Amino acid sequence: MKTEIRLGGTGGQGVILASIVLAEAAGVHEGREVVQTQAYGPEARGGAAKADVIISDDPILFPKARRLDILVCLSQQAADRFLPDLRNDGKVIVDSFHVRYCPREDALSLPLAETARARLGRELFTNIVMLGALARTTGVVKLASLEDAIA
Repeated sequence: MKTEIRLGGTGGQGVILASIVLAEAAGVHEGREVVQTQAYGPEARGGAAKADVIISDDPILFPKARRLDILVCLSQQAADRFLPDLRNDGKVIVDSFHVRYCPREDALSLPLAETARARLGRELFTNIVMLGALARTTGVVKLASLEDAIA
């Protein structure tokens, strides 16, 4: 089974680091095939950022995500920009603090930034909270694999 995932946000939110951790969890700790790519604007912070991770049990023949199975948005800009790339039956997870509007009625809106602030003391850790939520809600990787990749 192949799963195409995009993590979207703005520069400084850690979506690229999160994608690297996700790829390591799936590839190194679960022995699956993985491709990770990233793109970001010229701004160091505040510009658009996206990171794609393709996870498969079989060899990956094309390294770019084309039809997203899962989209996670940590900013309104990411939701507006990347929702068209999500399959009709794809799953979307948004941060309820930073994404105020998502046209998908089936979007899962979670307090990712608020949880990072409340439990970890800083919004800086939203990307790690997001990875846990992604694993829990989709089963794309095991929580233990994420923990091993972060350690």
